[in-house]
Amino acid sequence: MAEESKMYISYNNVHQLCQESAEKIKKFNPDFIIAIGGGGFIPARILRTFLKEADQPSLRIVAIILSLYEDLGTRGDTSEQPGVRVERIQWIDYERSKIDLVNKRILVVDEVDDTRTTLHYALDELQKDAEEQALKRGLPKSNTEFAIFVLHDKVKQKKAQLPKEILESENRYIAARTVPDCWIAYPWESTDIVPHTKYAIEQGNDAFI
Repeated sequence: MAEESKMYISYNNVHQLCQESAEKIKKFNPDFIIAIGGGGFIPARILRTFLKEADQPSLRIVAIILSLYEDLGTRGDTSEQPGVRVERIQWIDYERSKIDLVNKRILVVDEVDDTRTTLHYALDELQKDAEEQALKRGLPKSNTEFAIFVLHDKVKQKKAQLPKEILESENRYIAARTVPDCWIAYPWESTDIVPHTKYAIEQGNDAFI
């Protein structure tokens, strides 16, 4: 029996949420995708299929990995829990990858907008990198535009904010579903996909077309 406190999501559901959202993302017309790992990797790859245009190359996917945790601060306790502090585990090597952020339209992909801390950090740091690249090229600023795609936006008090111009644009902040503040169990986190998918079907979180 599925744990009642968890919302189980199937691979079918993830695939269809990406398909459903692709038309809005096409209106933004991104130059490439930045996937926040590990939850953003699979949605980003699925989206690339639906965003591909005939006679055009597939969008490039760039991976970054961030760790979100907080030091509990208990004497003698060195454990850490998901929380408020973000650290880079993997970032973009601009020199080797030849990634140019200046004046580009960039789609940032993650699986869930929970506390918003990770998304805020990613956008803030990427914007700084874009401005630094523009400065090196002798430009006064970078007119880089960012959009965000998440599978799920949790209804809760966020711990960080996103730019108003992104949040107020339906083509720049795209959440496939808005859900209550609950524990979402994604299929790539499962150690046994068969019962996981069964629970997703029971909850109505499998195929919906």
